[in-house]
Amino acid sequence: MILDSINQTNDIKDVGVGDLDDLAQEIRDFLIEKISVNGGHLGSNLGAVELTMALHLVADLPKDRIVWDVGHQSYTHKILTGRKDEFDKLRKYGGLSGFPKRRESNCDAFDTGHSSTSISAGLGLAKARDLAGEDYGVFAVIGDGALTGGMAYEALNNAADLKTNYVIVLNDNNMSIAENVGGVSSYLQDIRTADAYRNFKMGLEDALNKFPGGEAVVDKLKKYKSSFKQLVVPGMFFEDMGITYLGPVDGHDIKAMVKVFKEARRYPKCVIVHVLTQKGRGYAPAIRHPARFHGAEPFDIETGLPAVNRTKANYTDVFSTVVIKLGERNPNVCAITAAMPDGTGLKRFSRKFPERFFDVGIAEEHAVTFAAGLAAGGLIPIVAIYSSFLQRAYDQIIHDVCIQGLHVVFAIDRAGIVGADGETHQGIFDLSYLSCVPNMTVMAPKNKWELSDMLKFAVRYDGPVAVRYPRGLAYDGLEEYRKPIIYGQSEIIYEESQIALFAVGSMVKTAEKVRDVLKEEHGMHVTLVNARFVKPIDGEMVSYLAKQHSLIVTMEENVASGGFGEHIRAYADDHEIGVRILVCALPDDYVEHGNVNVLAHEVGIDCESIVEKILNETTP
Repeated sequence: MILDSINQTNDIKDVGVGDLDDLAQEIRDFLIEKISVNGGHLGSNLGAVELTMALHLVADLPKDRIVWDVGHQSYTHKILTGRKDEFDKLRKYGGLSGFPKRRESNCDAFDTGHSSTSISAGLGLAKARDLAGEDYGVFAVIGDGALTGGMAYEALNNAADLKTNYVIVLNDNNMSIAENVGGVSSYLQDIRTADAYRNFKMGLEDALNKFPGGEAVVDKLKKYKSSFKQLVVPGMFFEDMGITYLGPVDGHDIKAMVKVFKEARRYPKCVIVHVLTQKGRGYAPAIRHPARFHGAEPFDIETGLPAVNRTKANYTDVFSTVVIKLGERNPNVCAITAAMPDGTGLKRFSRKFPERFFDVGIAEEHAVTFAAGLAAGGLIPIVAIYSSFLQRAYDQIIHDVCIQGLHVVFAIDRAGIVGADGETHQGIFDLSYLSCVPNMTVMAPKNKWELSDMLKFAVRYDGPVAVRYPRGLAYDGLEEYRKPIIYGQSEIIYEESQIALFAVGSMVKTAEKVRDVLKEEHGMHVTLVNARFVKPIDGEMVSYLAKQHSLIVTMEENVASGGFGEHIRAYADDHEIGVRILVCALPDDYVEHGNVNVLAHEVGIDCESIVEKILNETTP
């Protein structure tokens, strides 16, 4: 196999030109095999194989820098930089990350994980290069889906003034996670289909070059090409900004891409190379179901079906069902996603209520302010965004929603530890960054029935309200404990004395286990309280528990700094409530990738760790 000869950076340069297509196929087979076992981002990586190979043939790594937007398409890059043998531990604790990591390789120029950042980061590297008097090349790879993010245009606007070389590679597969939406997608579609311009240009150059003096004529025509482009290609947005546009070029033709990348490197300015690729290339199930194979769970290669057939609903499924019922009951309910109708569970809502469903593209900031406008107009918008991605819209939450006290419902999926995607995707800060905002109400359900009840409450409530729930199977325990939700009030599930476990959302399940161990193995009397509300906290419950218990243990799947436990402790101090409070939360750190249960133990919020902390606290 040709792939056997790829063991370190730049080995691809020793592969014969005639063997490159075979190497591309071997890389695809390798990726399908490894991801079928470990899960990971498949469709995006299959589509970027030849593109990555062409970049590695042109670039001199690690001297040159490649910045991958999001980074979910960087698996081939990892293979070509000596990490092939680490794929058996892809996305596992202590193993290979699914995203670029500078600590992992000196060929990873910038850590990424969120969308629309690569042009800004690459421009910073180019400026740093110039100021240092160095001469390395900088390539920023960005998908057409990421161009729906406003940050990309802020960077393009800045990059247009650059007087030295900087190459932006637009990887255009007409997809983000689902199909792209909006004006950017339409514009790029116009460029893709502008065959008249491309064929005329190529034919004219070929014809003129055959005549004596024809090359001089071609050079002269190139100086005036912009005016002609504007006649044939709609808008020529990039050229109008002052950025040289090259393409479109076939993203699966290595020879053609190598040629255009070399040409792009010769310009003393910012250049954008438009590359057309096919998401899921070479694997039929990934082409047919691009959203499913964007971030795939382990699957059967032959059929493309999940290796484990899930029969129980996850929290996203519960949200999906409830939001449809809410839409049926109230014509003012509408739903918003930032390019993730499948991931957030809004696909079914979009089919049933297409006029009340809005996919704004990868643009979380716009999604939140757009929702604020809908609310100001009398509607009840439900904004479904992952916890980690909602961070990108923090100013909009404060400035556009909460200052005005607008009735926007935030459905925050993937809250807490999410596992294999690692630091950039763990939803471990939302309790902190939301609970400090005036006018915001923050809730967390203990199980699937409470998620349903909280969403219904949130739609009735008049003001900004967030409901945060975890990734994974929806907990179906404690079904018999379903008191009506009253604003700001928590729920006592088991009442005893001595120790009180005060748990938030997903940690109620863990608290049940902790209670069982403390009672059965250590003979302790343990109360269990479901917090329900993180903001406002139930101060009356704190006072009540303090009268009967010597220790209150707060439990949350969030960093301790600014979290639920800190607020409970501050309340007790402010009201001079004399009770010991043990805060069980995540440390002030980022959580790497790995199995959720392994990570929970490592950061000290699993049952075993919390029991140990309680015993240490209560042992004289």
